Amino acid sequence: MKAARVHEYDTSFSGPEFLKVEDVPEPGISEPDDVIVRIGGAGLCRTDLHIIEGLWDDTRVVDLPYVLGHENAGWVEETGTWVRRFEQGDPVVIQPGLSDGLCLACMRGHDNHCENLVFLGIQQDGGFAEFLKVKERNLVRLPDGLEPRDAAPHADAGLTAFHAVKKASKVLEPDGTAVLIGIGGIGHVAIQALRDLSSARIIVLEKSDLALELARELGADSAIKSSDASVEEVLELTQGKGAEAVLDFVGEGDVPAQALAMTKMDGYYFVVGYGGTIEVPTMEMIATEKNIIGNLGGTTSELRELVTLAGEGKVQLTTRHYALDEINEAISDLHEGRIKGRGVLVP
Repeated sequence: MKAARVHEYDTSFSGPEFLKVEDVPEPGISEPDDVIVRIGGAGLCRTDLHIIEGLWDDTRVVDLPYVLGHENAGWVEETGTWVRRFEQGDPVVIQPGLSDGLCLACMRGHDNHCENLVFLGIQQDGGFAEFLKVKERNLVRLPDGLEPRDAAPHADAGLTAFHAVKKASKVLEPDGTAVLIGIGGIGHVAIQALRDLSSARIIVLEKSDLALELARELGADSAIKSSDASVEEVLELTQGKGAEAVLDFVGEGDVPAQALAMTKMDGYYFVVGYGGTIEVPTMEMIATEKNIIGNLGGTTSELRELVTLAGEGKVQLTTRHYALDEINEAISDLHEGRIKGRGVLVP
């Protein structure tokens, strides 16, 4: 089968060939709960950029070269003898955090905190390929009318957004304010999910004009071009108090400091994007009682909720499709901010 693999890290991100499309052996059934999925769509994520740059090198457990891709959907191709919920041809989306189902976290329904969690496309070959092998427990059936290539980014971008938004919706008052920083593949889903789960006002901060246009189309109450004055603009819109919830889908550079500065006293700063550092004086934490909340993907149960909403048309992905052999063009477009919404490979 054809697959796009990273062979070496590109710390300067100079390209132009980040991944190589080549022939690799097809996966086969080896255990009775295995499922082979024919990939119909594989989303591109900033995590893929970080992997190419070598940011995840110390956490990997497999050697180069390997297949990227952790946002995957497709059709069941083959099943092991124990598989009962799926059969050939069923459309599915794949939970990228492969959990064991046996640890205490899994039994409590927090499978995104599984003690033996393995991430597709990071610690195991992913879905930038024609076929992918996973376990039955890691599959969620897609509702009628939702195509795999249109649903694939829900596996991570959508799920991560939904997981964070569900938390935020519980602390937002009906007349409260939420600030969303970064309206890319994750953030544009967060706007829609927050609209469905809360009546709070939504302020968006984004440096890309393309993303700001998308935010307005999706119903953001205020869409502001990110700048050094972003904190002052948010404070002005909130009568100097700040926002009850700030969801940061960037997490790089000076964004964490800005995000905390625009968070209200006793408010919540939800960290979703990563790559930067949070530095807060302990005195400030005591004086303001601000809450800093990390977010790791989402649970399989939340993924089921999300695709149900997607099937009802309440959450829609804005996507741009690429053929597998266009992978390097897609990665370059993502890095340069030329994709509106989410890029998706269609093998």
